[in-house]
Amino acid sequence: MPEPFTTFSSALIPLPAENVDTDQIIPARFLKTTEKSGLADALFYDWRYDADGGPKPDFVINRPEMQGRQVLLAGDNFGAGSSREHAPWALTSWGIRAILSTSFADIFRNNALKNGLLPIVVDEDTHRQLFDQFAAQPEAEVTVDLEAQVVHLPGDQDLAFEVDPFARQMLLEGKDDIGWLLDRHEAIDAWEAAHPARVDTRPAGA
Repeated sequence: MPEPFTTFSSALIPLPAENVDTDQIIPARFLKTTEKSGLADALFYDWRYDADGGPKPDFVINRPEMQGRQVLLAGDNFGAGSSREHAPWALTSWGIRAILSTSFADIFRNNALKNGLLPIVVDEDTHRQLFDQFAAQPEAEVTVDLEAQVVHLPGDQDLAFEVDPFARQMLLEGKDDIGWLLDRHEAIDAWEAAHPARVDTRPAGA
């Protein structure tokens, strides 16, 4: 299960490309595993490495100053394409905890929220402002406060954002749907004990 989502500050990782799909986030050939370990190396693999497997020094997350940053500033419609949990797994394994974009593909957003990754929608003006801010001050940090549903931007500007209430609760508690159910096993057992097993009243052979 993911770790509880706590307030944190980070400089941005700028990735202005639009319509980044899940096959670009993590190519299909890396989907054979059900383990999250090692997926950080597969993140953006075909953009990140050359044909011989050598890292491309100009790709954004290969740059030394990007190491340790936790907020991806992405272009519009991030996470399009097929559904795969490996996409948020690869992003969080690399260290990314939140993504800022003007929109996300629905399936990716839902997979992200279930796997400890916070997708935050920002308006187009703020989106441009953040890219401009990065260009002027590459080390400037934002603070992501999920509890208050606010991103504190440079210059004391606060950006409120929406998130599904149940998803927010699960992120803050560091739980997934299965963990939520397990916490309620006593209530489930009590309900089952108070309700007789289903009896099939249909005539034999009906």
